[in-house]
Amino acid sequence: MVWNRSRQEGHAGGARVGGLAGVVRRHLGGALDLLLPLACVSCETLLPDGDTGIVCSLCWSRIAVLPSPRCDRCGHPLQFTRCQWCDLLPPFVRAVRSVCWMPGEPAAAIVHALKYGGWTKVAVGMALRMSRAEWPRDAREERRALIPVPLAAARARERGYNQSELLARALSDRWGVPVWSHAVIRSRATRSQTELTPEERVGNVAGSFQLVERARDRIRGQHIVLVDDVVTTAATLNECARVLYAAGARIISYVTFGRARASGDRL
Repeated sequence: MVWNRSRQEGHAGGARVGGLAGVVRRHLGGALDLLLPLACVSCETLLPDGDTGIVCSLCWSRIAVLPSPRCDRCGHPLQFTRCQWCDLLPPFVRAVRSVCWMPGEPAAAIVHALKYGGWTKVAVGMALRMSRAEWPRDAREERRALIPVPLAAARARERGYNQSELLARALSDRWGVPVWSHAVIRSRATRSQTELTPEERVGNVAGSFQLVERARDRIRGQHIVLVDDVVTTAATLNECARVLYAAGARIISYVTFGRARASGDRL
């Protein structure tokens, strides 16, 4: 039997458990650490004593990092003289960066642990690798805020947190850029994008985001970075970006941990 504290340590608001309940929880966690070994959430290998992470170093080293050379704008590995992945993006999107290919192990297991398994602490390691991406100088210097792609209210209640917000907050610690987590909301629930064709994905998310009106003034004229766990066709990110652009954002960039392969991509 293995155990991990991460379910207890992170949640959507990023707030710390306080008071007596927090003290009990922390002491309970320490006692269980002595009784039950900690294991990697990806490969289930026992972690070394004193290891504070929940993904082993071998699994982190085995993620399929996007190969070089890459497009300076969208960060996609180049196959042709002209980047075809950029065709997915609206003209107001400045740059996109991702860490590794999806699906594929161990990256898929790491994302699944965060998104569906409740292992919120894995967001720290994912964001660390997202923070190391090379950006065009203007995108790096001008980014004003991080906005996580929001979940529908019912899904957020079911999951207990938004994995994109956890990534954004961990990334904020690395970049020193604030998180504006309530600037955009989901105005309606949508089907899971994983079930749909590229054409269906666009229709599925159309009109599904809405600007929170009180955020309009601070968004106007800014370079905003949208944060999500995985990008496939960019339909969700593009729809969210359109809402921000219509509200007056000057330009938008995207950052994700995983990126789906396209036909012909170099692995």
